[in-house]
Amino acid sequence: MKESKQYKIFKVVNTIIMIIVILVTLYPFWYLVSLSLSSEKYVYAGLVSIFPRGFTLKTYQVLLAEKEFWTSYKNTIIYTIVGTLISLFLSTLLAYPLSKKRLKGRGIILGFVVFTMFFSGGLIPTYLLVNALGMRNTIWGVVLPGAVSTFNVIVMKTFFEGIPTELEEAAQVDGMSTYGILLKIILPLSKPIMYVMALFYAVGVWNNWFGPFIYLDDNTKFPVALYLRNIIVGSQQTAVSSTSDVNNLAQISATVKSASVILTSIPIMMVYPFIQKYFVQGVMIGSLKG
Repeated sequence: MKESKQYKIFKVVNTIIMIIVILVTLYPFWYLVSLSLSSEKYVYAGLVSIFPRGFTLKTYQVLLAEKEFWTSYKNTIIYTIVGTLISLFLSTLLAYPLSKKRLKGRGIILGFVVFTMFFSGGLIPTYLLVNALGMRNTIWGVVLPGAVSTFNVIVMKTFFEGIPTELEEAAQVDGMSTYGILLKIILPLSKPIMYVMALFYAVGVWNNWFGPFIYLDDNTKFPVALYLRNIIVGSQQTAVSSTSDVNNLAQISATVKSASVILTSIPIMMVYPFIQKYFVQGVMIGSLKG
């Protein structure tokens, strides 16, 4: 079909707008890359913009040479995998029953769930609870307190409601149990929303530093976000113990914030392209159906 003049103009304008959006979105990240690769004198003088000035890898070399950095990175990977699996398991067990209108007391339970979006127990009661349960200074103190997100549960519930009930009724006629229906019918059809929720939870655990900061005392159990945070707030002498050169410390102090963002963002950026198609489908279906 021959494209109309108006449609051609629309495509051109749309392309220009999208290019502008991409540039505006990428510039902050690119600026951080340039900042992390620049010499401290140019950083302090505010002369770094699009391209690095006084190119140097000193900050990355010092950070990546530290054993504590790789230990914290390993901890973060473990926390992210375990925390994401626990969160998906608990969220699914909560969202699936709430998607069934035949559930007795569904409205009351849903009300309690929504209530937690606006009110919480507070930091001190939560800390006392975690400590009383013996989870302080353990992996469970990191992954369990925030294991279930109310928003994510509601999105999953909405997605489950969009699955035809006839599929479940047919499975029940064939003698399949409730758990069998969930595992063999519902979850295979829910891959888009499960991938989306996995990404949401994984990013949350990966970037979490405040929870470990409160519940962990052993620095060998720190996640990478907390390790880099300690460097940023001024603990270079302790965290980068193998470095005694004054110039190295000056360079690290100038560029450690931008380098930290880059080092913690790369793994998530590498994972996202593989689940992008599920991400778009899951978010749209989970948020619009109902």
